[in-house]
Amino acid sequence: METLSSTEPHYIRCIKPNSVLKPGIFENTNVLQQLRCSGVLEAIRISCAGYPTRKLFHDFLHRFRVLAPEILKEKNDEKVSCQKVLDKMGLQGYQIGRTKVFLRAGQMADLDARRTEMRNNAAKGVQSQFRTHVAREQFLVLRDTSIYLQSFVRARLACKQHEFLRQQAAALRIQKNARWYFAWKTYYQLRLSAITLQAGLRSMAARNEFTFRKKNKASVHIQSQWRCHRDYSNYMNLKRAALTYQCAWRRRVARKELRKLKLAARDTQALKVAKEKLEERVEELTSRLDREKKLRADLEKSKADEVSKLKEALHEMEQRVEEVKAMQEQESAKKAVEEALAQEREKISLLTTEIEGLKVLLVAEREENDKMKKAHANALETNEELNKEVSDADEKIKQFSDTVRRLEGTVSEHEGLLLTERQQNEAANAALAESQARNEALVSKLEDAVKQNDLLHEADQRFQEATKNLESSLTFEKQRHEANLIELAEAREKIEELQREVGDTDEKFTLLQTSIQSVEERLREKDALLTTERLESEATKKSLNESEDRNQDLLLKIEIAQKDIAHFQETVRRHEENMAALETSLRSERQQNDAIMKQLAESQGEIGELQRKLEDADARNGLLQDSLQRHEENMAALETSLRSERQQNDAIMKQLAESQGEIGELQRKLEDADARNGLLQDSLQRHEENMAALETSLRSERQQNDAIMKQLAESQGEIGELQRKLEDADARNGLLQDSLQ
Repeated sequence: METLSSTEPHYIRCIKPNSVLKPGIFENTNVLQQLRCSGVLEAIRISCAGYPTRKLFHDFLHRFRVLAPEILKEKNDEKVSCQKVLDKMGLQGYQIGRTKVFLRAGQMADLDARRTEMRNNAAKGVQSQFRTHVAREQFLVLRDTSIYLQSFVRARLACKQHEFLRQQAAALRIQKNARWYFAWKTYYQLRLSAITLQAGLRSMAARNEFTFRKKNKASVHIQSQWRCHRDYSNYMNLKRAALTYQCAWRRRVARKELRKLKLAARDTQALKVAKEKLEERVEELTSRLDREKKLRADLEKSKADEVSKLKEALHEMEQRVEEVKAMQEQESAKKAVEEALAQEREKISLLTTEIEGLKVLLVAEREENDKMKKAHANALETNEELNKEVSDADEKIKQFSDTVRRLEGTVSEHEGLLLTERQQNEAANAALAESQARNEALVSKLEDAVKQNDLLHEADQRFQEATKNLESSLTFEKQRHEANLIELAEAREKIEELQREVGDTDEKFTLLQTSIQSVEERLREKDALLTTERLESEATKKSLNESEDRNQDLLLKIEIAQKDIAHFQETVRRHEENMAALETSLRSERQQNDAIMKQLAESQGEIGELQRKLEDADARNGLLQDSLQRHEENMAALETSLRSERQQNDAIMKQLAESQGEIGELQRKLEDADARNGLLQDSLQRHEENMAALETSLRSERQQNDAIMKQLAESQGEIGELQRKLEDADARNGLLQDSLQ
């Protein structure tokens, strides 16, 4: 179809686009077959191979005289001038007849392109000349007007510049005098203010440096003590964990060796030797376990000794507090102190009632949790045995983690409290000594009014000390909160270690995760309680600051001191309760350790079962490897078959190349036939011209008609033979195209 659209056929062939006779459907194969059978494709090839474009000499020169105007000036014959134009353009393969020029396909388009190019270039030249003329005229007019405007503007600018310079000189003189005056005035003020600021800043810098050094020294001391305690506790925890892991690993290695010996030893003598070795190994392990138990007992004894030491320190602190109370009772404000104590006791009673209410709520929540657990146990009757084992393990893990956390928390709290209380007692003793010395010196020198002023001054100092004590207690609570956070992290790490030891199976792992989540929720609740305590301490600090601003009397200061004493008493009472809880938790810890050892033995049995499963998996892997070898052999056979198929494909490709060579020879023959057909067409045209001449001379030359008729019959016979040859060539072309398809 592309070749059809590129040519100009002078005949029509009706072709069916499809066999259904419906619009919008175009069947390529049917249309191609119809065109091939009707001879359209062959006619197009013939016309393309020949000279599809034909022009008269006059029309050709009229159209393409632009390409060679000098040839037309010579006034030659039209045929000669056409020959020269085509030679100038460098075309090849054209033919010149008597009245027409015969061109190959594409030559007419080439000539038209060159013609349009020449015309476009000529139009561009005319346009450029005209534009240059118009632009030159415009430029001359603009140049004259710009010269006139420039001269006028320059004169005006020179006048303005002269006036501006005169004004600028006057303004500079005025600005110089004004700046001199303002600069002198500001310099004098700055000098006075700088002297005052320098004095204040130097004093403030000295004060800040003194306070910074004091705080830095205290913080370094606190940090060193805390790091020492933290590193020691971490070391002990790591030591215990290493011992437990070493025992578990050694047991595991021993069991592996026992299995290997059982598999390897088939004779009775080898089995006896292996049994004796294993018994010796078991005895060694039992001795190591006894040693580890002794180490644990020693650690517990050391903990008990530390607890007893802390109790003794607490008793000493209580005695010191009582001494401080006695010193304070000797002062003149006994009544106010007693009233403050009564108020604080009332507050303490209220707090105790609130605590009891919270305990009742906690008991109710625990009962609800127990009910939920019972309902869950009833719902899962089928898995009662597994749930019981896992719940026992969870409870033991929880108790162990709680006891460890409580012990570490109480030890750290006691140490921090001892440090803070020692510092406070030292400060109180120093303050008391200073106040006594001052009182003794002032009693001998000053009157009653001076004594009252001294008492007020001492009360102020005590108030400041009380505020400092409160601040130290707040910092201690912050440190305790941080220690609790560290302990939470350590407890989580221990829980993860216990999970790794116990969680060999999927069901136990999931149950342990639920228990860990419950423990974390409890720890979060404790964190919330700590945050509430911190907020309460901050609120107390704010209330103390407000009391400092509002009240300046001695009674309020004494009441605040008594509140601090009551707070210390409460802390002492709490420590005693914590110590009792520690003793109970130590006993429960021992029981839990024994249960954990039993669980470890059970977990090791489960590990043995898992190892057997691994051996079964190894056997399965061997079978899979055998199957893989078989597959590899099949792949090798397939590769050999592919090679044979490739050889066959190469032979087929050779045959295709030979067939393509034969097709090329046939195409050459077709081209020869096409050339012959062109010559025949030329002869037909000549015959037609002769026929026209004969028709004009028929009337006058009837006698010659018979001879001409004979010639016509001969020529028609030749034409029939040529048509038969063309049909044979068409048939051959159809066969070649079918073979190519």
